[in-house]
Amino acid sequence: MAEVQKPIVVMKRYEMKYILTAEQTAYFKEAVKGHMEIDKFGLTSIASLYYDTPNYRLIRTSIEKPKFKEKIRLRSYGIATDTSPVFLELKRKAYGIVYKRRVQSTIPLVNKFFDGEGDICAGGQINSEITYFRDYYKNLAPACLIIYDRIAYFQPDGDLRLTIDHNPRYRAEQLNLTHSMEGISLLPEGSTILEVKVQQAMPLWLSAILAEGKMYKGSFSKYGAAYKMQMEKIINY
Repeated sequence: MAEVQKPIVVMKRYEMKYILTAEQTAYFKEAVKGHMEIDKFGLTSIASLYYDTPNYRLIRTSIEKPKFKEKIRLRSYGIATDTSPVFLELKRKAYGIVYKRRVQSTIPLVNKFFDGEGDICAGGQINSEITYFRDYYKNLAPACLIIYDRIAYFQPDGDLRLTIDHNPRYRAEQLNLTHSMEGISLLPEGSTILEVKVQQAMPLWLSAILAEGKMYKGSFSKYGAAYKMQMEKIINY
């Protein structure tokens, strides 16, 4: 379980996604050696519990690809308990730039927060933003659990960060962070999701690696893909 140095985090960056085959993933991991380093946690299983309205307003809006969209999720690293740290994240995207507000908490406190009991942290701007989000959308409840196994890379003395998500999967039942890390696959076996996260421009060496590997930027939302798969199941039932 990763320890967090600061319980409240604000992030602003560009995020670009690439869907890779198993062969492209192997090539990329080899090609970035010497440029990037794997963080100290290595391969980490991450679960993100997405909250939505009863009519799935947030994800339906997101799928329409507007200029501005927002989501809220509760994240754990590995299976959580009532006393282990979890992280409530408000994620917004406007004109290609991702803004994230992140607060460390526990499952019981988060449950109370979504029941309308009190704040999520001790005041301040971030507390105001997350509380306003909850009160604006109303009746937010767990809607989808997204799970994946992530390897994160960082650039020494730089702001570039890369992540590779293996076996992205979802659950539409047992919507909690304490049950298991099992789920239904979102991609073909062996495929991964590469995310490039940078505050400035992408370095030329990385652009060259992506071009050589025939890796092309795309649009992929794990929650969005899960929602579509679940709707297809309901329609075909």
